[in-house]
Amino acid sequence: MYMGNKVKYSGLIRWGIIGCGNVTEVKSGPAYQKTEGFQLIAVMRRDAEKVKDYAKRHGVKKYYTNADELINDDEVDAIYIATPPDTHMYYALKVAEAGKPCCIEKPLTPCYKDSFTIYESFKNKQIPLFVAYYRRSLPRFNQVNTWLKNKTIGEIRHVSWQLSRMPNDIDLSGKYNWRTDPKIAPGGYFDDLASHGIDLIIYLLGNIKNVFGISLNQQHLYSAKDAVTACWLHESGATGIGVWNFGCDHNEDRVEIFGSKGKIEFSVFKEEPLILSCNDKQEKVFIENPKNIQLYHVENMKKQLLGKDYVHPSTGYTAIHTSWVMDKILAAGL
Repeated sequence: MYMGNKVKYSGLIRWGIIGCGNVTEVKSGPAYQKTEGFQLIAVMRRDAEKVKDYAKRHGVKKYYTNADELINDDEVDAIYIATPPDTHMYYALKVAEAGKPCCIEKPLTPCYKDSFTIYESFKNKQIPLFVAYYRRSLPRFNQVNTWLKNKTIGEIRHVSWQLSRMPNDIDLSGKYNWRTDPKIAPGGYFDDLASHGIDLIIYLLGNIKNVFGISLNQQHLYSAKDAVTACWLHESGATGIGVWNFGCDHNEDRVEIFGSKGKIEFSVFKEEPLILSCNDKQEKVFIENPKNIQLYHVENMKKQLLGKDYVHPSTGYTAIHTSWVMDKILAAGL
């Protein structure tokens, strides 16, 4: 595996973004401007008016409608790919060829095979590759990680995750939505949302060695899958189950980690208190997320690129395991 740097970078690292859509407005883009040692100097979007407007509003000096021009700009040192997943490999291979560090939005690609191709392309050139599974860097989930490492709830026995969502207005209208286009996201919202939580569970409990799933389309509101269930076995011996359904009458998001001495509960997406139950006592801990939720993720990229002996928690190597698990879950679709 390759997770580090061949070259140690120094001074200012100038970033360019390919695909400056909604996710880059607050969640990610400003984090590159707020992180000391990083600078956002270029953005790309095919719509000329929208990319010009984005650059003006965010104070970015360069903007392009052609990704190749941004990738090959000598003033751009590193690139963040924030396009829909079906284009990730296309742009990533170009960035690897240009020899520049890269961060790619999650999921890495819609399938494990393509994710592995991206990973290999950066590994072979020993270029840093990061993936925007930013929950691995959030303080609230690192508190969970601390409890687990300290064996606060004893030996880990089992994890379960229930994610239920009501169909939204776009689903009910029948209008096109790339998130439910099986050519882009075969699992629909499962690809977009469940990838976050599955990757987080892997981060907290370790890699998965066996996984089985069932997936189907229950509502027939769109072509992608809308109902998925899975069970798995971590290398540690802990078991897991997951249920993701996007046609329910209410929204629910609950993870429970069961140990030999207690239990931890939390939400993947809602900013709610972490709940620790052990020794017949219950403790609730609230840790606020930053306004720009990818801030710690971006700051950790700086630690690896500009620091010494630090490895980011979300790399191409960790992301391909998540891709493999996602593929296995969807493999037995009905």
